Amino acid sequence: MPAAPEATSAPPLTLLDRDHSILAFNQRVLDWTQRPEVPLIERLRYLCIVSSNLDEFFEVRAAPHLIAASLGEAKGNETVDSFERLAEAAHALVDTQYALYNDELMPAFAAHGVQIVSHGERNPAQRKWVYDYFEREVRPLLIPVGLDPSHPFPQVANKSLNFIVRLGGKDAFGRENPIAILKVPRVLPRIIRMPAKVSGGQTLFVALSSVVRAHLSNMFPGREVGDFSQFRVTRHSDLAVDEEDVKNLRTALRQGLEHRHYGQAVRLEVSASCAESLASFLLAQFNLPPQSLYRVHGPVNLARLTQVIDLLGEPQFNALRFAPYTASYPVTLSPGQSFFDRLQRSDVLIHQPFESFDGVLAFLREAVLDPQVLAIKQTIYRTGTDSALMDLLREAVRRGKEVTVVVELKARFDEEANINWAEMLESIGAQVVYGVVGLKTHAKMLLVTRREGKRLVRYGHLSTGNYNPRTAALYTDISHLTADPLLTADMEAVFVHLASQSRLPKLHRVWLAPFDLHRNLVAQIDALGAAAAQGEPTRIVVKMNALTDELLVHALVRAGQQGVKIDLIVRGACTLPAQVPGLTDNIRVRSVIGRFLEHSRVFYFRKGPDESLYLSSADWMNRNMMRRVELAWPVTDPVLRQRLIDECLVAYLHDGQDAWDLGADGVYHRVQGSQLPSGEAGASRRIEAHGAQAALMGRYASRGLGGRPN
Repeated sequence: MPAAPEATSAPPLTLLDRDHSILAFNQRVLDWTQRPEVPLIERLRYLCIVSSNLDEFFEVRAAPHLIAASLGEAKGNETVDSFERLAEAAHALVDTQYALYNDELMPAFAAHGVQIVSHGERNPAQRKWVYDYFEREVRPLLIPVGLDPSHPFPQVANKSLNFIVRLGGKDAFGRENPIAILKVPRVLPRIIRMPAKVSGGQTLFVALSSVVRAHLSNMFPGREVGDFSQFRVTRHSDLAVDEEDVKNLRTALRQGLEHRHYGQAVRLEVSASCAESLASFLLAQFNLPPQSLYRVHGPVNLARLTQVIDLLGEPQFNALRFAPYTASYPVTLSPGQSFFDRLQRSDVLIHQPFESFDGVLAFLREAVLDPQVLAIKQTIYRTGTDSALMDLLREAVRRGKEVTVVVELKARFDEEANINWAEMLESIGAQVVYGVVGLKTHAKMLLVTRREGKRLVRYGHLSTGNYNPRTAALYTDISHLTADPLLTADMEAVFVHLASQSRLPKLHRVWLAPFDLHRNLVAQIDALGAAAAQGEPTRIVVKMNALTDELLVHALVRAGQQGVKIDLIVRGACTLPAQVPGLTDNIRVRSVIGRFLEHSRVFYFRKGPDESLYLSSADWMNRNMMRRVELAWPVTDPVLRQRLIDECLVAYLHDGQDAWDLGADGVYHRVQGSQLPSGEAGASRRIEAHGAQAALMGRYASRGLGGRPN
């Protein structure tokens, strides 16, 4: 259907900046660090999460802006101005992080007898213990490098801890080489707990950077140690491999991994007290402008403070953590019941992490052990390095089943783990393929083929999330188990396409990127817009992780201008400006940041009494629509569809605790209580008061199930 023309009287629509939206998302995550009702250890955890997110932001998003700034010219959306504005926003975020670390979190931990003790605060017994630790565990692994023509600046790995030191006097050969670099090996723990004998009844830690700093003079006998600073450089780390030009993608990626740690520098972190001369020297060495320098009041890598969290294991610290949550076994399944019998009756949904991922593992386990199962096909995007699921696939091969695994080798920062899994599976006889050249396989599918009498029957699992048991306990996702012949036939066709690259047949239920997912979404939105223009009641509610695709954004804006009521529940980056008078009055954008990472993708469309709901592996980003293999599939069972409406849409639209609404000013504002218009109904006061995730935790803890967005 052709797009409806935009009203000529409307002011031009300016989309929000994607990268600023990513930083704004991290501001919302950082808000959990500032909330006094959040347990102290969890506040520290959120601080670490933001630090890790910022690392990835710089590793993936910063280089184009930096290149544009260095060349003094525009490259698309990357300009000198975009670099300077992003640097300003990133500096403000980092400053807030360290202010929270120093002024709120560390004093609060000290009140509980937990401290990271600096050299100046250590008593003689503690200094003696630290010295012994340094001599025993650290010094044997350190090799300082004095810089001169035969000792150039060493290669410094991405995000590694290093020291720069200015030396007085002369070296053993009578020369003045005043600058030395000391690289600290990654194998050393960044946080060390001091033993009880020197802790005085408290729980005391020392940072590795403090241990090294206190003993720098020991590393340079005969020289005077003057100015010094810890430093850390972040490098562009997105692997780029020309798949059309390599014979073996796996080999090319493994070779690329060897160089990832030494890509283009994009950020330099130093101690706040670092001398200007040393900072300037490092900036010149890494070819960085002054805006890329971050002076920090504390450790240069806050993400490593997760080691403190891990080391606080005593029962007395349990009160400083979230109360443990144990996911229920999927409420519509019975342990020990055959999945194949159950799925012949109806489909099953599992809402993770409120319901356990163990249900998915149990499905695969039954398939592996059942002698009537002949074949198992699965996509692998992220499974982690220690995976019960991969062990089951290995056992399936051992039992003589046909196992086909589509492994996405280019899953960012999981490349090495996926290469290792691919090699292991190939070595034992599984059929391993790597998808389609030029596309990432991001779809999440598991298909089981079973002999039942004289026919072969397929059973499938589709998911909005990854096959990773660890993240399945931390991310909200939907698993869909089905024996629907049309849906499983579509899954079979997609697997054949990925393995053979043959032409796809017409699919019955699945929308598939990069073929028709994008086109179908735009057509669906435009159809609702046309219906709204004719006076029909219409509604769109979409939950996803990111909305940055311009064609989809403009389709939503058109539909809103034609009268469609639209709610977008977007966790992270969103470039659509909401509630702008005369442009997006009918569109609301909401972000929910909770205890669990929001990850499920749910697309709801209604025209009059007719409604449809799709689950998907895809966010509404151009890369997902055009450069990935992604799925969206309908939930046709009205009971299951209503459950998804209740739990994934209505609950989040009424969240009065963990939600943020995007204002017409382009800024997110934290919701205090339900702030929906009076026409919205269907949510409980518990959701308004405690948040959607807390309400769902309570619902599933009691093994209950709980109308529809209006």
